[in-house]
Amino acid sequence: MRAKITPFLLFNNEAEAAANFYVSVFNGKLLSVTRYPQNTPMAGAVLTASFEILGMTMTALNWGQEATYKETISFAIEPETQEEVDHYWNALIADSGEEGPCSWLKDKYGVSWQVAPEILPRLMSDPDPKKSAAVMQAMMKMKKIIISDIQAAYDNA
Repeated sequence: MRAKITPFLLFNNEAEAAANFYVSVFNGKLLSVTRYPQNTPMAGAVLTASFEILGMTMTALNWGQEATYKETISFAIEPETQEEVDHYWNALIADSGEEGPCSWLKDKYGVSWQVAPEILPRLMSDPDPKKSAAVMQAMMKMKKIIISDIQAAYDNA
């Protein structure tokens, strides 16, 4: 059996633009663009744009109506360095994205992302409750995660 999960992101008519945006943010690649058949009301318009980012294939679909994204589904990114955190955070909130608390944000399309560096869950799961609590308290005060501040909270606990 060959099973595979491909996330679909729904758009009114921004699928190709969104795919190109995510490809640019994550240095990914556009895989394909399909168009509505000629004998349909939306003949020639983009139907889907498939792309790959960070090893994951995703598809943007123009379904002809407004899509409303909720925080109940999000994509998590685990950068290793502050430079990577800054890159993803700044690129995803650019052009009317919104910062949220504790590593969360919404991009300009309303899609929710968590930009949580790999050090965060590692330090939060430390068996020493004082250290893990200090990391949690530091994170709760942040929007974009600052790795050096998380590490300092851990070290000083």
